[in-house]
Amino acid sequence: MKLIGRSGSSASYRVRIALALKGAGDRVAIEHITEGAQYDDAFRALNPQMRLPCLVTEDGVIVQSMAILEYLDEVFPDPPLLPGSALDRARSRAIAQIVVADIHPLQNTGALRVLGTDFGLGAEAQQDWARHWIRRGLAACEELLTTHPTGPFATGDTPGMADICLIPQMRNAARFGVDISDLTRLAAIAAAAAEHPAFIAAHPDNNPNPDD
Repeated sequence: MKLIGRSGSSASYRVRIALALKGAGDRVAIEHITEGAQYDDAFRALNPQMRLPCLVTEDGVIVQSMAILEYLDEVFPDPPLLPGSALDRARSRAIAQIVVADIHPLQNTGALRVLGTDFGLGAEAQQDWARHWIRRGLAACEELLTTHPTGPFATGDTPGMADICLIPQMRNAARFGVDISDLTRLAAIAAAAAEHPAFIAAHPDNNPNPDD
């Protein structure tokens, strides 16, 4: 298998974390492509949506990071990305969906580009738009996680799907200059992740692109 992505791509980052947590690095190769290569015909043949990442398997290509995460959780079941009880699994999925469905699509490069080219928003207005949705979504995650406290990670003593989605998004918050210092539950999760080998191994700083 081969994961094709970019170092700083949040969606690629999510999958790298999952691979590291599962110790699957020796069974899944990671290929970082040059900037804009996802728009080339070769990549478009793999993913008509021209989005990163995609996972190339012997049986076909899987697109969309959440679909890839679920596939990896089935192919490499230990350790699981979701907690034990049905309720905790639902809570983990809810946090993940807030990030991947409600925050990230509104702040990604493609969406901001359209706000500029099609709707006339200037660069600063685009940044304000992104900051608004990042702050709003992460604040909701903070409240949900505080209502149901667990261990150092989002749904327990070990990291899982919610953490996999939260950590790249908190990096985006920093990149956009969003102040989330008051979100103490998220800060605690980030601190735990910063010391975890899988999150360290998957960090963009440790996964340079060929054109960096």
